[in-house]
Amino acid sequence: MGRAAEGQMTALWTWTWMWAFTLTVATAMADSAATGPALVRQKREWLWKSLYVEEEKASPLPFYVGKLNSTKANKNTVFVIEGEGVNTIFRVDQHGDILAYEKLDREEKSSYILSASLIDINTKQPIEENDVFTIRVLDINDNSPQFPKNYTGSIAERSPKGTEVLKVTATDADDPTTSNGQVAYRLLNGTDLFSINSMGSITTKVNYLDREKQSTYTILVHAKDMPSVVLGNSATTIVTINVGDINDNTASFKEGTFNFDVKENEKPAFKVGVMEVEDQDETQNKDPSFSMKPDACSSMFRLEQNPRRDAVLSLKQGLDFEKTTKYTCEVQMREVNLVTPPDNSGRLENTRATIFIQVLDVDEPPLFTQGVYNFSLREDAAPSSKVGQVSARDPDAAQLKVQYSIDDPNCPVRIDVHTGDMYTDRTLDRELIPIHTFYVTAMEIGSQGLKSHATVNLVVVDVNDNEPELTNATNIFVCHNAAAGMVVQTIGAVDKDEHAQEFYFTLAKESSNFSLINNGNSTASIVVKQGNFEADENREYLLEVVAKDVGHPPRSSTTTLVIRMCRCGPDMSKEGCTAPIIQTGVSISALIAILLCILTILVIVILIVLRRRCQKDNMVVLGKSSGEIHEQLVTYDEEGGGEMDTNGYDVSILTSARNEGGPLQTPGLYAVVKKPPLGPAPDMAGRADMAVMIEVRKDEADHDRDGVPYDTLHIYGYEGAESLASSLSSLVTSSDDSSLDYDFINDWGPRFRTLAELYGVDGADDGYPY
Repeated sequence: MGRAAEGQMTALWTWTWMWAFTLTVATAMADSAATGPALVRQKREWLWKSLYVEEEKASPLPFYVGKLNSTKANKNTVFVIEGEGVNTIFRVDQHGDILAYEKLDREEKSSYILSASLIDINTKQPIEENDVFTIRVLDINDNSPQFPKNYTGSIAERSPKGTEVLKVTATDADDPTTSNGQVAYRLLNGTDLFSINSMGSITTKVNYLDREKQSTYTILVHAKDMPSVVLGNSATTIVTINVGDINDNTASFKEGTFNFDVKENEKPAFKVGVMEVEDQDETQNKDPSFSMKPDACSSMFRLEQNPRRDAVLSLKQGLDFEKTTKYTCEVQMREVNLVTPPDNSGRLENTRATIFIQVLDVDEPPLFTQGVYNFSLREDAAPSSKVGQVSARDPDAAQLKVQYSIDDPNCPVRIDVHTGDMYTDRTLDRELIPIHTFYVTAMEIGSQGLKSHATVNLVVVDVNDNEPELTNATNIFVCHNAAAGMVVQTIGAVDKDEHAQEFYFTLAKESSNFSLINNGNSTASIVVKQGNFEADENREYLLEVVAKDVGHPPRSSTTTLVIRMCRCGPDMSKEGCTAPIIQTGVSISALIAILLCILTILVIVILIVLRRRCQKDNMVVLGKSSGEIHEQLVTYDEEGGGEMDTNGYDVSILTSARNEGGPLQTPGLYAVVKKPPLGPAPDMAGRADMAVMIEVRKDEADHDRDGVPYDTLHIYGYEGAESLASSLSSLVTSSDDSSLDYDFINDWGPRFRTLAELYGVDGADDGYPY
């Protein structure tokens, strides 16, 4: 703080203290004079009330604050203070001088409330009662104004002069009742367009702000305290002012002409192209509208806005190259909510544009004359009756021929491939299918095979081709004691045809017991003629009823009704009557025949099982007596009979028969060779036993169905039995080679000499063969 400011503060403090002291003394004297001696109060002896001290005092600590003064004070008394800051900030000596031991800050605490008392040193009793006084901290300009933030405001362009943009506020922590805490504002720049008042409100000074020229302004705001003094504390802040857009510029087309190509087969709503629009205003403020002429263009095309407010050209309906190959359209643009006069009114703008639309030829599929064809035909029409005709043409300039087809194989209609005439392929029945819906395909000949389809609905017209059917014509009973004229049953009829459901009923032949009466509402009543029937519960009456409809021509049907006799009580109640039990299911004779067939099959199966089991038991018995398991040969029937078709053979028996050189003698599964009785026959002379056995086997094979076939495995055990090389059968592979003599190989000649040396007898090895 400067010396001048410090001097000013010292003088101010001195003057304030003197004024407070004088005020206190005057108040005390006035109170004393008004009250008089008889009413003297102890607390009126104090000669002070408030004390003042300067904040941030530059004096060294402690510094003098004020003095407590009482008329009763003497050398035997002391002053005592209590309250805020006592013994930490403030202390009093025996003379009543109050001293501050810390610097004070008004912004932290502006006043301290204390109490003072005068105490006798000897008696420790108060001579002067407690009295409250205040120490007030005097403010100095030790704080600068503060802006809480930088500010941003906005204002629409072309706003009137004096329009408030925003308000700024700076705060000062000093005493607001003095100039130390008062703030004044001023702009450091932008004063040609904006101004600010003492409250911090920023307003416009002009009415021609233009966003298209400058959309943002940045200005500095200066805030200073002690407005009436040149010196003081100050602060600045940045204020950003955005200029908002309005629709004050005329939109224009980016180009004067636009060219678009579009294929003729494009569907409605197809986007042909975009006509770009320029506007200096922001997109949300653009508001152009478009119109198009001549009428041929407006009927074929539509102009709409996209999000950027450009003009989008789209199709209203399909194009046809064969009719029109090119469109020339003029488009006019105007803005609805334009602020006038616009900023760009002095410049030439393209508010009109010309569009050239070229239609491109496309190979199109055939075009039917109708999308849906509806035909009708009577259901009694003969096959090959004509239904109608469909027609399609090539819409292209080539005018290619078209052929027709129906792809549904269940369709009752066939079509002429060249003319499109349709004929029935079979008889129609309205009661089964009243409407036939199918699709006809038309395909160009000689092109890419383009196709199109049309729907055909064939309605089958009804004719009276169904006979009436009786209703309520079953379970008819008549009481045995029914009187003449009693109604037995009321019958009706239904008809599948479409004509009015009106019917008439008659009897095919007269009945002696019943009559039939038409009721006039397509029903008829069966009435008893004579009554008093014989009480025979099993008796039935047959009544032939003819029902006739009203169709053209009318049709009738004859139905035989069965009326059963029923015993009734006096009240003619028929609740006890029931319909005859209808036999259902299989007859007794058929059931017996089925049971006999099942029994026969069971017997056959049992016999087959027993036979298979016997064969298996025999095989098991033979197998148990044949020795080791490796001596068994097992064969299976080639027909796949399973385990019952398995046969076993004893290899040892075969081997023994071959080694002995005689016929097979073992009984059992291998049958014993039967020799001719009383010696061999003349034609068997000179044959060996093997030949005899073979002949016997052949004879058994020819006459014995259960005999072992001649070509079974055990027969082959005798193959080569009389050869010098012995048998070649694998049945003897288990025999010891030591029993074989290979010296006969030496007799085979020089070619087998090496083999003879390998298998010959070597005397040095004690006769053991190699």
